[in-house]
Amino acid sequence: MSGNIPVSTVPSPCSNVCKMHEATGWCQGCARTIPEITVWSKADDATRLAILALLPERREILVAQGIFTAALETSGP
Repeated sequence: MSGNIPVSTVPSPCSNVCKMHEATGWCQGCARTIPEITVWSKADDATRLAILALLPERREILVAQGIFTAALETSGP
């Protein structure tokens, strides 16, 4: 069947905050960059997992700056 898009098993880290931190270029809700957010819907699971692997360190930085409070409420990547 052509035209079918495989369903990913890797959920989006989006928290519907969608506000970019000017200094880092990371979303204050999910800690992804605009290119990472843009590619997410077309990315395969390996790419998504690679993006997710970057987020914990970014979240720690944003939390330390008092910007990313959602990280305190979630146990996910």
